[in-house]
Amino acid sequence: MNFCSITSGSSGNCIYVGSEKTSLLIDAGVSGKRIEAGLNAIDRTSKDIDGILITHEHSDHIKGLGVLARKYNIPIYATQGTIAAIKSISSLGRIDEQLYCPIEADQTFDISDLRISPFAISHDAAQPVAYRVEHGGSAVGVATDLGVYNDYTVEHLRNLDAVLIEANHDINMLQVGSYPYPLKQRILGNRGHLSNENAGRLLCEILHDRLKTVFLGHLSKENNYEELAYETVCAEVTLGDNPYRANDFPIMVAKRDCNSPMVAV
Repeated sequence: MNFCSITSGSSGNCIYVGSEKTSLLIDAGVSGKRIEAGLNAIDRTSKDIDGILITHEHSDHIKGLGVLARKYNIPIYATQGTIAAIKSISSLGRIDEQLYCPIEADQTFDISDLRISPFAISHDAAQPVAYRVEHGGSAVGVATDLGVYNDYTVEHLRNLDAVLIEANHDINMLQVGSYPYPLKQRILGNRGHLSNENAGRLLCEILHDRLKTVFLGHLSKENNYEELAYETVCAEVTLGDNPYRANDFPIMVAKRDCNSPMVAV
């Protein structure tokens, strides 16, 4: 199975997961042209995509969805709440009703040879989920837009070969920054986003000997930067109550404007 972030950040998110037989996108939050360029960089095209897994309806996760779905007739997998919210967004244009494939959190399903496990997350969206994808004994996970995490979250992220987790903001940068107070409270709240520190703490809970790669994703453009996210998460891992150190694993920040390295698991 191959795993690659095409783009990840507060302004747009799109992740590729695929086997030799099946190709999926998790979210389509940038333009169709940008997604096509990202796929071309890994020797794929939009015509190869067998399905798009949508986490939730915010623009940075669905901006390119309408164009891709219409042009290439790609099935869209999302919860009923998310589908209803997507349909209410006129800027996406009309999407064929038959392309929508309703799913439920904690109900595993298959797309060809890939097994998909959606699980609920805490975020201020209609009915958001994160995803675990498995194939041939390997597993990858994508978990962003987490206001909080708990034992349920950790259980769904255990024993992964690769993971992309949210490291959205530095708390101090957010608190002293220019955002209005209500927006700061939203981001810091239980339905907002994970800070760098909490990303590191979550990572401590799911580290294991077979974990091959960690991507830190969904960084805020205004309230974070790559080096700070990386150093803060690494410090949490190295100083945390776990048997590992940060340099035991490849940890890297998923890029905002270009593909991150492809990971084979």
